[in-house]
Amino acid sequence: MTELPRIPLAGVIGSPIAHSRSPALHGYWLKRYGIKGHYIPMDIGQADLKEALQFLPRVGFVGLNVTIPHKETVLALADIVTDRAALIGAANTLIFRKDGKVFADNTDGSGFIANLRQEAPHWAPSAGPAVVLGAGGAARAVVAALIEVGVPEIRIANRTRARAEALRSDFGAKLVVEEWVQVGNILDDAATVVNTTALGMTGKPDLVVPLDRLPSSALVTDLVYTPLQTTFLQQAAMQGCTTVDGLGMLLHQAAPGFERWFGVRPEVDAETRAAVLAA
Repeated sequence: MTELPRIPLAGVIGSPIAHSRSPALHGYWLKRYGIKGHYIPMDIGQADLKEALQFLPRVGFVGLNVTIPHKETVLALADIVTDRAALIGAANTLIFRKDGKVFADNTDGSGFIANLRQEAPHWAPSAGPAVVLGAGGAARAVVAALIEVGVPEIRIANRTRARAEALRSDFGAKLVVEEWVQVGNILDDAATVVNTTALGMTGKPDLVVPLDRLPSSALVTDLVYTPLQTTFLQQAAMQGCTTVDGLGMLLHQAAPGFERWFGVRPEVDAETRAAVLAA
């Protein structure tokens, strides 16, 4: 009897995980490209993480997406960590290699940039300073990506100043730490403004920033995508700014992992967005 090839399995791990849109996204791509594979959400606690990473490859898993609270912890459990994942201090994509090694990468930053380039093709990273709101894991990925594409200066503000100072220590002199309460006063010549905080997300307070000094030529983006149009983005649009929602970052950061796991580079297009929004 001819042995049938193993059906590749991938998934997303975190806790909680029921809210994740990743299963809808990868499930859509698997169907679209006619791939015999499965993508499974798994609620795995911290105490079970190491055992899970040892067990899942043995039952056919080729890789995983990683979300809260495991994005930092998996770095210590991986055999190979990319430079960008090490710099950011977190991984969102794992590849289980055929030699048994666990490869960890972070595609959040590349997904962030790909979203801006797709939705705002005129955006020029070198046009002026960027203002980044927040100093958590998402901010680290965004800062690394902005530096890589040539943003000349990044002004970072966080409600807890020490966290912003830590980013400056890690990423260098291009970062200028600003007071959270002074954000409205540092927008005068900003070319790019990014909200990396959870403020504005459904169930959270709105992000309140006075935008009257923000140039209408600026690009404003929000990593929050529930709702798609946050109050912050609506106010920026009223100021005349180009705005980009956060859903595209989710879609673009997922594409490299899908390609490595299933052998096809998926297209991020309007149909993909519609499929995820409808889920």
